[in-house]
Amino acid sequence: MSNLENKKFPIGQFEQPENICDIKLDEYINVIKDFPGRLKNLIENFTDDQLDTQYREGGWTVRQLVNHIADSHINSFIRLKLALTEDNPTIRPYDEAKWAELQDSRNMPIKPAMRMIKGTHQRWTTLLKTMTNKQFERTFHHPEQNKDYDLRSYLAVYAWHCNHHFAHIENLKKEKGW
Repeated sequence: MSNLENKKFPIGQFEQPENICDIKLDEYINVIKDFPGRLKNLIENFTDDQLDTQYREGGWTVRQLVNHIADSHINSFIRLKLALTEDNPTIRPYDEAKWAELQDSRNMPIKPAMRMIKGTHQRWTTLLKTMTNKQFERTFHHPEQNKDYDLRSYLAVYAWHCNHHFAHIENLKKEKGW
């Protein structure tokens, strides 16, 4: 793996597990539950200059990453709720790169995004912990990928997503000696 690929995908690209047992499902739920606290501990003492540092050349800044996580995870939570309440709903994709360029992602303090992440993850965890195996089999349709996702598989994606972006910031922090 090249240095650029390693910086883009510090924990590797997502690979969909073939079978997600209940033990693995619990691990994914714990990633969702613990992520806001882990992220807060990682970045709580960052200065504005540190927040405005790109995690890799051509990549987003830490500030943009934190806002992206808030945007992405609230969208994921909504997709989960749609799948639980509708039959295989078609979800609404969004252009995450363009969202990251909007002024709320580029320039605002990160506290509002961190509050969103904390609240979203609290609600998400509560809902996930109450779901039955039958509910984890429910699906939604992603029109850009022309694919149906079951909620068990989709949770695996978002556990990876948490760890993926956490590693971006953690590696930057190590590289810069912060």
